[in-house]
Amino acid sequence: MSDLDRDDEAAHEAWGNACDAPASESAGTRAPHIASGLILVATPIGNLADLSARGVAALRHAELILCEDTRTSSVLLGHYGIGTATAPLHEHNESARIPAVLARLQAGALIALVSDAGTPLVSDPGYRLVRAAIEAGVPVSAVPGANAAVMALTLSGLPPQPFMFLGFPPPKEAGRRAAFAGLRAAERAGLATTMIWHEAPHRLAETLADMAEVFGDRDAAVARELTKRFEEVRRGTLGALAAHYAVEAPRGEITLLIGPAPAEQVDAENVDDLLRRALETHSVKDAAALVAGATGLPRRTVYARALALS
Repeated sequence: MSDLDRDDEAAHEAWGNACDAPASESAGTRAPHIASGLILVATPIGNLADLSARGVAALRHAELILCEDTRTSSVLLGHYGIGTATAPLHEHNESARIPAVLARLQAGALIALVSDAGTPLVSDPGYRLVRAAIEAGVPVSAVPGANAAVMALTLSGLPPQPFMFLGFPPPKEAGRRAAFAGLRAAERAGLATTMIWHEAPHRLAETLADMAEVFGDRDAAVARELTKRFEEVRRGTLGALAAHYAVEAPRGEITLLIGPAPAEQVDAENVDDLLRRALETHSVKDAAALVAGATGLPRRTVYARALALS
C-alpha cells in the first residue's frame, strides 16, 4: 500500500469515527473554541441546513446573540432549538451599543454576532464592534460558513483569483456610473480582477446596463437565490444580461460579477467610437466624463474631442 493510500484510509477511518460519535460528543453540543469574547458566526444564506455544527454550539453557549434583525434570526434559532437571549445590533445603533457590549465582554462574557444571512461584516454591521473589541484586547474569533459572494464566484465561470468584493453599487445612476468609471480608470492603470457586487432586484437591469456602457460588453454572471429552491446562475455578456433582466424581472438575493478587463490598446479611433456611442444618449459633458473614466485619459482632452464630434 502506498503512502497516499494509507493517508486516504486513515482519513476515511477518522471521518467514519466522527460520524459514529454519540450526539453528546458531537461538535454541535461541544463548547465553542473560546470560552469568552466575541465570536462571529456565519449563518445560512437561504438553506437553514447550512448552519455548521460549530455554529450551533457557539450560539447555544453564548450569553447573548447580537443580531442584525432579531425577527429574522429567530427563525434560524427556533429551527435549531436555540434559546439564547438576543439583542439587535445594526447600522443605526451599533455605535451606541458598543460600550455596554464591550463591558460585558471585558467581564468575561461570550457574545455571538450574526447577520441576517452569511458571514458577519461582509456588507453587514459589526465592523465597529469588532474594531472596538480588538482595541480593548478582547478575544475575537469566528465560525466560518456561508458567503454569497464567494459561492457566486465559484459558480460564475469567471477567473476566481484575484477577485474584489465591492458591496452594493451606489443606488442612484450618477453615483453608480461615477463609481464604475473610477474602477474602469483603475483597470486602465493595470487592475485586473473579477469584481463582485450585491444588488437589489429592482435595480439589476439598470446596473447591468450602466456596467456595459462603462466597462464594455465583457463576460459577467448573475447569481440569484443561492442555496434556495430557485437557485439560478445566469452567465453571459453584460449587454445580454442587461437585456434579459430588462424584460424578466428578477427576484430574491442577487450577486453580480464581471470578469477582468481584456488587454486592449486605446487610440484616437477607439476614443472617437466610445464618444460617438456615449453621445447618442448623453450630453457632451456626461459623455466626456464617461469616456474619460473608462479610458483613463484626461477629461479635458476627451471633452475637447467630444465637442468636435458633436
